[in-house]
Amino acid sequence: MTTPGERHLKGEREFVALGASQEASLGRRVFAYGRGCTLVDVDGREYVDLAAGTMTQSLGHSHPEVVEAVAAQVGALTNVHDNPTPQRLDAARALARLLPEHLGAMGFFTTGTEVVEAALRVAHASAESGRTRIAALRRGFHGKTRGARAAVQWDIGTEPPGPTLLGYPAYCYRCPFELTYPACDMLCARLTVKQTIARPDVAALLAEPIQGAAGVIVPPREYWEVVGKACAEHGVLLIADEVLTGGGRTGEFLASQHYGLAPDLVTLAKGLGSGHPVAVLAGRPDLLTEATWGSVGGYSSTFGGGPVGLTAATATLTVLHRDDLVTKVRELGLLLADELSAVADHPLVGEVRGLGLLHAVELAGPGRAPNPTAVDRVFRRALDMGVRVMPGGSVLRIAPPFLIEPDELVDAVRRLGRAIDQVYREDAS
Repeated sequence: MTTPGERHLKGEREFVALGASQEASLGRRVFAYGRGCTLVDVDGREYVDLAAGTMTQSLGHSHPEVVEAVAAQVGALTNVHDNPTPQRLDAARALARLLPEHLGAMGFFTTGTEVVEAALRVAHASAESGRTRIAALRRGFHGKTRGARAAVQWDIGTEPPGPTLLGYPAYCYRCPFELTYPACDMLCARLTVKQTIARPDVAALLAEPIQGAAGVIVPPREYWEVVGKACAEHGVLLIADEVLTGGGRTGEFLASQHYGLAPDLVTLAKGLGSGHPVAVLAGRPDLLTEATWGSVGGYSSTFGGGPVGLTAATATLTVLHRDDLVTKVRELGLLLADELSAVADHPLVGEVRGLGLLHAVELAGPGRAPNPTAVDRVFRRALDMGVRVMPGGSVLRIAPPFLIEPDELVDAVRRLGRAIDQVYREDAS
């Protein structure tokens, strides 16, 4: 007898185009609802969501204060293009309480990709004559539209290489120069400065302070000391892509703050709206001026800055600030790191790394060979054991909601550890 989930998937195949994410194609779960840190599928199975949706549910699923605020807003006003609304001012004030003071101007959008595109438009519009190039970092990910994806070439399909200049991230586990930190003297940072930032035709460096899609690459502090200082010295705008890391996930509201960075522009999305589409470009007021916005087509879009998304953001940020959840993230992050240390020496694990409630377990074979096949199998096994993480290449990413209980986090991570060990033992037998 087929299950409700199987019948649903069969029905979708009649209408829905292929091209699902790795997670969806591997997991084949049909989720019905979520409460807090728990997801329930149409077959009644429960999962601890260590991926927080798509790293969007900072407060967990269906947080009551967000639900109440959004439900009221839907019945009042949903879309008036980019006209001023009380919801926009409320969201701006809620953000201003948490952002560094120098990021005093904002524009509102719907998705991370959209806000990255806006940041690039502003960078070009405000650049000095002759500065026409954008620099980025290898392995970076900034969205799926052609403009955002062109920043870093990921060898996707038939797309041509992007026009950007690429520097080196501090991916110490797979150092392209086969050096070891700290004896490397941050060669990756120094070459990034020499080959990209120091060029007279570069307008901006677009980079994630901590690279997410690449596998939660957490650079040593010295990396951003070198690169950030060079941007300021050479007049290159620093665009911090914090779509994934912004909103408190790493134990600071912005990951940039861990490194003492003062970026000129910051992009935020994912965790701001508890799953509702809302994104923000925050920047220096002298960059985000009315004249600059006008010259690049403004920040208006059909759904950008919609009252419903902004209401969700205000409710989310209000809870974040009121309940001091960034401090809780730091505390839970220490617990997460401690629990993951138990699998760090497992024969299937290459490296465990992370910060706050954003961690990764990289699986590797002999000689540190990437092991995406093992990731697929561990991901499915963990789902069978009631734990949902986020797979990507050779990495399992872990980013639970901020309100997860300590014992719930410990139990879920230990189940993930058992999934890793079971897959390893099956191959060894």
